[in-house]
Amino acid sequence: MARIAGVDLQRNKRIEIALCHIFGVGRATAQKILKETGVNPGTKVHELTEGDIKKIREALQRIRVEGDLRRDVAMNIKRLIDIGTYRGLRHKRGLPVRGQRTRTNSRTRKGKRKTVGVMRKEVKAMIDNTAKK
Repeated sequence: MARIAGVDLQRNKRIEIALCHIFGVGRATAQKILKETGVNPGTKVHELTEGDIKKIREALQRIRVEGDLRRDVAMNIKRLIDIGTYRGLRHKRGLPVRGQRTRTNSRTRKGKRKTVGVMRKEVKAMIDNTAKK
């Protein structure tokens, strides 16, 4: 397994795909890095030489990835919350930030649905009786 930017890349994947497992590197960035370093995108990770891995590491040094990028994103969100913007409030409340509807959908942000319904008369009477005692 090649370790690049603190991430163990899977041995059986093509390097073009494996680089996408690094936070902050997508397909376009991975292709740009491989073109810049001269590494064939179809090469499997376990077939890479130490020289290839070193070239890729050096190219990634110039890009903000993993811990630095995560810290920047967290600080940007914290800044929005601190200055009290609408987007900051949505982050704080755990609701969708970019204008999506919330009446339906948005289960990822809101969490599992809690059923709210009408109680049957017998159950309500039983609860009321126990509360009075």
